[in-house]
Amino acid sequence: MLIIAGYAEVDPVQRDTYVSAFRDLLSRCRSAVGCLDCAITADPVDPARVNVFERWDTPENLEAWRAVANAPDLAIDIKSNYVMQYTVTDERPPFD
Repeated sequence: MLIIAGYAEVDPVQRDTYVSAFRDLLSRCRSAVGCLDCAITADPVDPARVNVFERWDTPENLEAWRAVANAPDLAIDIKSNYVMQYTVTDERPPFD
């Protein structure tokens, strides 16, 4: 399993526009083969922060999605970006 997680920072005035622009992409992503979850959300504490999360079953399905994702071309500057890909080797409930 792969997890892609992190955040980007944009101008707080443009954050909601940035998040809204990904609505169609997220809808398509969630129905893509191998997508277990995905979200691009406004952070409730930091008005400049956009949280990014994806969870995929295999690298091959992630790459197939990337080939057809067609992300929106925004004229919004990303001030900083810290999004990383993680390979997961174990899965269990966090509060057991």
